[in-house]
Amino acid sequence: MWAQLYVQVLVAISLGALIGYLWPGVGESLKPLGDAFIRLVKMIIAPVIFLTVSTGIAHLRDLGRVGKVAAKALAYFMAVSTLALIIGLVVANTIQPGAGMNVDPASLDTTAVSGYVASAHETTVTGFLMAIIPETVVGAFTGGQILPVLFFAILFGVSLAMVGERAAPLMSVLESTSAAFFKLVAILMRAAPIGAFGAFAFTIGKYGIGSVINLAALVGTFYLTAALFVVGVLGAIGWLNGFSIFKLIRYLKAELLLVLGTSSSEAALPSLLQKMETAGCDKSVVGLVIPTGYSFNLDGTNIYMTLAALFIAQAVGVQLSPGEQLLLLGVAMLSSKGAAGVTGAGFITLAATLAVVPSVPVAGMALILGVDRFMSECRALTNFIGNAVATIVVARWEGELDREALDAALNGRSLPVAAAPVEADAD
Repeated sequence: MWAQLYVQVLVAISLGALIGYLWPGVGESLKPLGDAFIRLVKMIIAPVIFLTVSTGIAHLRDLGRVGKVAAKALAYFMAVSTLALIIGLVVANTIQPGAGMNVDPASLDTTAVSGYVASAHETTVTGFLMAIIPETVVGAFTGGQILPVLFFAILFGVSLAMVGERAAPLMSVLESTSAAFFKLVAILMRAAPIGAFGAFAFTIGKYGIGSVINLAALVGTFYLTAALFVVGVLGAIGWLNGFSIFKLIRYLKAELLLVLGTSSSEAALPSLLQKMETAGCDKSVVGLVIPTGYSFNLDGTNIYMTLAALFIAQAVGVQLSPGEQLLLLGVAMLSSKGAAGVTGAGFITLAATLAVVPSVPVAGMALILGVDRFMSECRALTNFIGNAVATIVVARWEGELDREALDAALNGRSLPVAAAPVEADAD
């Protein structure tokens, strides 16, 4: 049992929380452990995405399928993400977690949130779209962003497919390199308990349990809403597509614990790509849906944005009209598409949304800064599960889902060696 990665991560998170609680100073000093692990993972994300996407597309004979998969994925992302925003809005209006706080915005210290607000003002729709196109091929891999890598990988994969048989030697090299990188993923995942230990010790040590208790209504409401969304909405989507959300969560338990420990869904991105292939999803679908979903399918971030925005409005005594709430919904729908799967991105996106809705003071973000780190974990978990569900759904729509492999993976059975789509030894 102790050899299982998810057990090691769970123990590491527990130890990190204990140290952060008993010795806050020590917990804060362990932050470099979590940062180092996330940097290790981010180091390989760009090449893993490039190799997965380019080789997957190159194997396609019908290049029109690439556009079809992308269109279906984006349609799914838009529908489910909008539903998540609406659910956050409805829950905030129903429970009203910020009502009665009667906070004077002028009394808030906005120094701590000024950096997030500045980052939000630098983000525009045009800037976001232009940033997808890298200035150089090398720049796509060094910028630390997913979408430029995805953009180049799609173009390169299409080029390989159009070259045909002459690209066979290069394809062989790329596939061998891909196998080596996924083996590297398995090696790096062995350091996951250390990263989770350091990151969680820092979170508890710096912010303390007390910061959660002080704003328990907001944190509790958000966690409950996210749980209901996963079980109710994503569960229903899973049921309609022939799989259980609970079995999927169990299948991804090691990755989910890693996301919980690091508060970053990117930490488990390479492993998710591998596991979705193992679960019977076609490589080309996995390569397109998951990387794109990390910027366009952020269900947890969407719930957080409308819920947190209305919490701030309620806390400072601002009554938003139905029209203003619809404006908030529309702005959040656009601004959320630029959020990445890293810690703090949701907070920056919230700042960008509030900046366009003047009725709610941006200064109110200071109210939730202390607990944002704890909500970041829930955002990342919900985003991660949402992208796993989206991959299976789009693969099924495309007729590229191996039901036997999916059932075997979700039920903990092993397929015969010849039928197994990819080696999965990250656990």
